[in-house]
Amino acid sequence: MTAATTRPSDRRISPVFLGIVAVMAVTGWATWTGFAEQPGLAVFLFVTAAWIVSLCLHEYAHARTALHSGDISVGAKGYLTLNPVKYTHALLSIVLPVLFVIMGGIGLPGGAVFIERGRIRGRWRHSLISAAGPLTNVLFAAVCTAPFWLDALDGVPRDFRLALAFLALLQVTAAILNFLPVPGLDGYGVLEPWLSHNVRRQVEPFAPFGLLFVFALLWLPAVNGVFFDAVDAILRGLGISDVDSYCGFELYRFWQTDEYCSVS
Repeated sequence: MTAATTRPSDRRISPVFLGIVAVMAVTGWATWTGFAEQPGLAVFLFVTAAWIVSLCLHEYAHARTALHSGDISVGAKGYLTLNPVKYTHALLSIVLPVLFVIMGGIGLPGGAVFIERGRIRGRWRHSLISAAGPLTNVLFAAVCTAPFWLDALDGVPRDFRLALAFLALLQVTAAILNFLPVPGLDGYGVLEPWLSHNVRRQVEPFAPFGLLFVFALLWLPAVNGVFFDAVDAILRGLGISDVDSYCGFELYRFWQTDEYCSVS
């Protein structure tokens, strides 16, 4: 019933999103077939486009779950169109996550959708809205790693395999970071409805700084090591070796070369 209250135009897929999907498809084909003269450039465009697609799907999952939970305002805000520009600020939601991918191979949690929580009844619904986004990253990671854990890599070109491995790494890091119970992140949003009003009121001022706090911790070598050890352990469990994810990252950064990956 809630979905019927949105106009058809509120749910029409944005041409911007379709254009990004088209870039992902074309560059994915170029990576698979070896059509591109510079395979690294094709991998860069393929992974970047796929990463932006996953950011849009992450935010769409929040919005769609909120819609069916009672917040009919998400349609008018453009959240159901998958348009990346609609998910808060384009710089914070798209540009910065892509820059973090380039600089450090970390799946930075992207934008946010503003849910009118007063329209939603029931703590489980509030928790599910927060969990819907990172669960999308988990699903995306499962799709990327399917050829590895299904042992279906025969016939998969090396560059495409490495691109999938790096894309899976981004999805795993995004899921872990989003699920952290830190104010401002989705993991805290899952827990928040179950906390007392007094605790929520005390924690609320720290929410805008939660992500900055997490990345400040990641600069500490000990914390960084534990974090990426956990990421590597998950990827190995899904059949992706450290070499595949590392060389996928190096291939993505096509403007530099790594002799180790070239030999491998």
